[in-house]
Amino acid sequence: MARDFYEVLGVDRKASDEEIKKAYRRLARENHPDRNPDDPAAEERFKEIQGAYDTLADPEKREAYDAGGGSFDPRGFAGGFASDIGDIFSTFFNRGRGEGPGQPGRDLRAEVSLSFDQAMRGAEVAVTVPKQAACATCRGSGAKPGTQPKVCPRCGGRGVDQQSQGFFSISQPCPQCGGRGQIIEEPCETCSGSGLTVQRKRYRVKVPPGVHDGSRIRVAGKGEDGPRGGPSGDLYVVVRVAPSPVFTQRPGGDLEVRVPITIPEAVQGATVEVPTLDGTKRIRVQPGTDHGTVQRLRGEGPETPGGRGRRDIYYRLELEIPRDLSRSGKRAVSELAEAMNGHNPREAILRAAGARFDPADESGSVSS
Repeated sequence: MARDFYEVLGVDRKASDEEIKKAYRRLARENHPDRNPDDPAAEERFKEIQGAYDTLADPEKREAYDAGGGSFDPRGFAGGFASDIGDIFSTFFNRGRGEGPGQPGRDLRAEVSLSFDQAMRGAEVAVTVPKQAACATCRGSGAKPGTQPKVCPRCGGRGVDQQSQGFFSISQPCPQCGGRGQIIEEPCETCSGSGLTVQRKRYRVKVPPGVHDGSRIRVAGKGEDGPRGGPSGDLYVVVRVAPSPVFTQRPGGDLEVRVPITIPEAVQGATVEVPTLDGTKRIRVQPGTDHGTVQRLRGEGPETPGGRGRRDIYYRLELEIPRDLSRSGKRAVSELAEAMNGHNPREAILRAAGARFDPADESGSVSS
């Protein structure tokens, strides 16, 4: 079952023509197959968006669609089906053959590297990108200064050449203007008539606190300028965060720290000092703490988006087993074993499994 056209474009049923047009341009740019070469579903999404716009942008078709409760068939209108297919085909035929006025510019991608501390506290970084921007000589028109582009006499500025074949009408890019809708008789010498030149642009980008490695920041309107006055694309900044020797990031933005504790601290309890982003704090290790126990300090992590507070830090307590014991250390361990009166922590699980348990069995050989 076809999706509702308003739902496809993400607009309200009472949306104005301008709102529908704006939503279509944004979605068409984001879902264009050329910009999603690794997504096999992009072409179908693009066709769906194009079809929804073709109906809702035409007052007569939109009225029929609304009256039919979404069961409108564009083939009931003269030229409806043909124009839908023609628009889709002309979009694909235009790839690499020049872009008409009003077409959006391409999105750009850049990477920045941050230290872990910068990523946690937020930073403002400089990003320099090469981009196609409006030619300063012709101000983006593509025509030599003092001249103006002329409306294509063949297509009347529409950029498409429509031919009727029986019941069908096929649209294709106008062969005289290449789909631009305009003819430049005297091209600008700086940009050779394209209206665009490659320039290096430098932007200051604010990175919010608590970003992860690989996070993307969208800077609206800082992509390439659209041909001949078309809207600019967006700039996407990918953040690379250097790893920390102390902190790791948990899903959701909280932090985690591995805290080694000694056997006496785990058995008897202790107050230990742990790192935070702003220095150190003390936490209480309860007597009888198990290996892997996790404790939390609230509000000691990075800021949340929008500055609505701070995230938390989790401390994973891990028993540090000594490898090289002194003679006195070995004696202390033996005394501890004697003080435990032969307690075996595996007895409960062995009995629960139905196994016969005899402590004397573990004093002999080890089987594998």
